[in-house]
Amino acid sequence: MTDASQTLSSALKDSNMLEIDGLFCFEFSFDNDLLQVECMDGRDTRRWRFNAQQVAQARFDAVLNRWNISSDSGEHLLVCMSAFSPSDDGDEGDNESEGV
Repeated sequence: MTDASQTLSSALKDSNMLEIDGLFCFEFSFDNDLLQVECMDGRDTRRWRFNAQQVAQARFDAVLNRWNISSDSGEHLLVCMSAFSPSDDGDEGDNESEGV
């Protein structure tokens, strides 16, 4: 969940999944200059690019827990999420405790 006082830039650094315009995206990259998002919409690949100024000007909607961000193509709705992902670290510990 995102804190209303947080910036989109800091929310993106803590996220490993985004929802943009209703589509879930695991493929995104963010540095201080550019946010690039890519995902599949059926058979079509959709791509969005936001520059540093657009990221800085994004507005957080605390009621809907999402960001409103504008680009050259219009207004977009963005939700930052931390998705669960399995790790191999837990498997090693389990094997040791079982004597395997």
